[in-house]
Amino acid sequence: MKNKKRISLRLNILFFCVCLTFSVIIIKLGKVQIIDGETYKNELKEKENHITTISVPRGKIIDREGKIIVDNKPLRTITYKGMGDVEPKDILKIARDLTKVIEIPQEDIDKLTEREKKDFWIELNEKRAQKKITKQDKKDLGSKDIEKKDLDKKIDELRRKRITDEELQELTPQDLKVLYIKSKMSSGYGRALHIIKRDTTEKEFAIVSENLEKFPGVDVTVDWERSYANNDLFRSVLGNVTSSHEGLPKDQLDYYLVRDYDRNERVGKSYIEKQYEDVLHGKNEEIRTIRDEPGHKSCHNFHSEIVSKGKSGNNVMLTIDIELQKKVEESIEKRLKEFKSQQPMLDRAFVVMMNPNNGQILSMAGKKLEDKDGKIEVKDYALGTMTSSYEMGSVVKGATVLTGYQTGAIKPGDILLDSPIKLKGTKTQASWNRNGFGEINDLTALKVSSNVYMYKLALQLAGLSYVPNMSLDIKQESFDKMRHYFSQFGFGVPTGIDLPNEMIGQKGKEDKIPGFLTNYAIGQYDTYTPLQVAQYISTIANGGYRMKPRIVQEIREQTTKKDDVGKVIRSMEPTVLNRIDMKKEYIDRVKEGFRMVFQEKGGTAANTFQNDPNKPAGKTGTAQTVYGGDSEIGRDENGKRKECYNITLAGYAPYNEPEVAFSVVVPWVTDDHLGLNSFIGKDILEAYFDLKKQRLSGGTTNADSSNQKQ
Repeated sequence: MKNKKRISLRLNILFFCVCLTFSVIIIKLGKVQIIDGETYKNELKEKENHITTISVPRGKIIDREGKIIVDNKPLRTITYKGMGDVEPKDILKIARDLTKVIEIPQEDIDKLTEREKKDFWIELNEKRAQKKITKQDKKDLGSKDIEKKDLDKKIDELRRKRITDEELQELTPQDLKVLYIKSKMSSGYGRALHIIKRDTTEKEFAIVSENLEKFPGVDVTVDWERSYANNDLFRSVLGNVTSSHEGLPKDQLDYYLVRDYDRNERVGKSYIEKQYEDVLHGKNEEIRTIRDEPGHKSCHNFHSEIVSKGKSGNNVMLTIDIELQKKVEESIEKRLKEFKSQQPMLDRAFVVMMNPNNGQILSMAGKKLEDKDGKIEVKDYALGTMTSSYEMGSVVKGATVLTGYQTGAIKPGDILLDSPIKLKGTKTQASWNRNGFGEINDLTALKVSSNVYMYKLALQLAGLSYVPNMSLDIKQESFDKMRHYFSQFGFGVPTGIDLPNEMIGQKGKEDKIPGFLTNYAIGQYDTYTPLQVAQYISTIANGGYRMKPRIVQEIREQTTKKDDVGKVIRSMEPTVLNRIDMKKEYIDRVKEGFRMVFQEKGGTAANTFQNDPNKPAGKTGTAQTVYGGDSEIGRDENGKRKECYNITLAGYAPYNEPEVAFSVVVPWVTDDHLGLNSFIGKDILEAYFDLKKQRLSGGTTNADSSNQKQ
């Protein structure tokens, strides 16, 4: 009896435990279904419903007259987007089906890597691939400490290594086409939109579009690529955009990701395209891909809906006049080719043209000659106007004279004797007229480009008066004082241009040698960029205001209307960086000297410009230097750099009411009387005023009043 009671008690306890267990299970299931059900449902929906971003066209780049410089070329494109649970065999089938209707260029197939080919061979020959790894191989590769994923990686590497060239040759041309498409479908990031083929033929586009139900996950769209209306004109400054394959630059990945860019998104990677990325880049369209419910009519297993509409990037209107730019580049190229046979070291020239009153750059041009297998090719080197520097010679003498006025080294009208001078331990120094110009004042010194006048000015700035065979004791503070005033014109400091990678020039290395102060005074010590020279001459032309150079003047809305430049969103106002510390009458006196250089007989530029109807003023320059290029032609038999000249020109027009300022820089010529700088200067001034006249007579106006002189 006791045993029966004991068994009954145990059964009751057992049934109680079973009931309790089931109760706990029921409660848990209820929690999962009722309380957590919605959460899991949303998570499942999130996995099945994926948001994809669709790239929108970048904004256009247009010139100051509204002419398109950079546009977007529409491209018929075939894309693929899987839902994340697609089997490799399904991807392979889609790829095979696509090869029947689209062609893959051989140049694209040639880009397939050996590893991709080996992995595909393994996929096609699974049993043969398995036999390439023995049990002993696995034993040899394995160890107690190795994790399974690391072991699998080593096994895969060994398997690939054992695939022979003969086995790879088994892959037919058709197989390689399939592999290429398959690699495009599987590349990229997660469930991003993969581009299978861009710029398809009209026939390919139509066939795929009409048979989408046969290609799950495949779609057709219209993509874009950058197109350049003027080919290589101004090309280096316009910059470049990454491809979808490159995606975001690795060194700026975090910067773009926090701004909601996709990893494979195209962005500006240099100069204007990069500097104005936030303007040119639009707002991508977002599309949600939704897993179809049973019975839903769709050619795929899912359908899409727009989450947010995209918006193309805004247009950037440059200050550049592309017609003027073309004529300037033509002049540089023509003159370089014309003189190259006489000047073996000559390989480059630069021009900057700007409005001196508001800092807008009208033209920024540079050309470089390169020898390719005995044939001379002309390359765009517009960036050299701000990324390369040279001794500029006598063009800086306007800054020297104004520094002399301001420091009290000389007064307006001071007369100094221009005759050869001799300092202790140095060679005799003289102006280009070796006999000297006699007693001359400051204006004549500018007109005839007297070196001796500037030498004596520099000595007086250092507190010295010239005595033949004198020793020099010039302190560093004299160099610092000269550089301080020169920097007010933009020499040796950033110009402030709205482009990256600007160079500020190089300081002479031997300030401790006193005689170099006289070299500084004539522009043969520190180096400057062509852009700095243009800013300097503009500062004098406008009466003493150093203007920030601008390459972009407006941001405008994108528009679909032809010849419509769009509504102005933002205008870039002129920026005064500083007012030079010189009296107006001092500046006006130097301007008179510059007028004499160009307009009066005996002026160093008068032969070219005296009868010019546009009445320019300015300063010529010649700097004695040594070859600074990479070619062996600039070195003697001992490897020493050959001596040569940089010839320069800076000016503005008309002299009484300047509307355009310019700099011309031609490095490394052997003849300082070549005149190439003046020839280019005359060409570009004629081009500017001819275009102005044509537009006025034709009734053409700029797109906005901000283009006018301010």
